[in-house]
Amino acid sequence: MKQQTRSKQRGISFLGLVFVGGVLAVVGVVAAQVFPTFVEYQAVLKATKKASSGNTVPEVRTLFERAAEVDNITSMKAKDLEITKDGETIVVRFAYQREIHLAGPAYLTLKYTGQSN
Repeated sequence: MKQQTRSKQRGISFLGLVFVGGVLAVVGVVAAQVFPTFVEYQAVLKATKKASSGNTVPEVRTLFERAAEVDNITSMKAKDLEITKDGETIVVRFAYQREIHLAGPAYLTLKYTGQSN
């Protein structure tokens, strides 16, 4: 029976495994906090597209408020929308940011912008 020397052994050391596991855990925690903000962004985008079917500014804001209630949008309100007219088409724009507390004084700031058309 041959004994393998240490130089021919393959694999990851225990400390390497702990380090990789720690990095994956941190990435997983941050991703779990970012994912709901992305889902909310998609809901805001869908709500602005619905709201752009309105004919007047108050009607657009009302349509957005209804969609925001259904989709549980909390990051912005209808008054935060920028509503303009491009020819005969109503364009609804939005911009907002979300901050996620990481640790101590560290925050992750996510800036979301979009428009209906």
